Amino acid sequence: MTGLRADARRNREKILAAARELFREQGTAVALDDIARRAEVGIGTLYRRFPDRDALITDVALEGFETGLAAVEGARAAGGGTVRVLDEMFRRVVAQRDRLVMPLIGGPVVRDPRVQELQRAILGALEEVLAEGRAEGVLRADVTAFDLVGAAAMACRPMPHLPPGAAAALAARHLAVYLHGLRPQGALALPAMVEVGEHLGLA
Repeated sequence: MTGLRADARRNREKILAAARELFREQGTAVALDDIARRAEVGIGTLYRRFPDRDALITDVALEGFETGLAAVEGARAAGGGTVRVLDEMFRRVVAQRDRLVMPLIGGPVVRDPRVQELQRAILGALEEVLAEGRAEGVLRADVTAFDLVGAAAMACRPMPHLPPGAAAALAARHLAVYLHGLRPQGALALPAMVEVGEHLGLA
């Protein structure tokens, strides 16, 4: 965020990092005092940056969806064909999973127009990737952008019972299996898709 002094920016980043950790551990109802304590700042400092819980939740969500969109756009810019783009996209998302708390924990739904714009941009970019893959003949026809988002969420889920290296290796294996399952040859029919766009306010 521009316009903030260096110390104010540092405090803001510390608060966001603490919020991400505690939202992941306890959900978004965690006490703001606990977030300030984890961030090692005073509660007054937190309120100067974020006037209420909704403002903090919104900024964590914005950060997460901005990270997701950057992963999609970066993978597309790298090129190499649709399968390569999807592989790179998933790798980038997994590498940044600590910043994707709000997209991953599933709520509360943030109705902020900036968040919804980012969600639409992500889904639009993914639909373009899927269209390119179908045109190349390398992707099955019934996969949607929501399927890709769901797969990314599952690959990024916390696995605190495993050492970090083992968790990363397992995520990589899951993604390899998933990417193979996107191929059209011998594909099994998918179950009916529950409409999630309407739930997110994107329909």
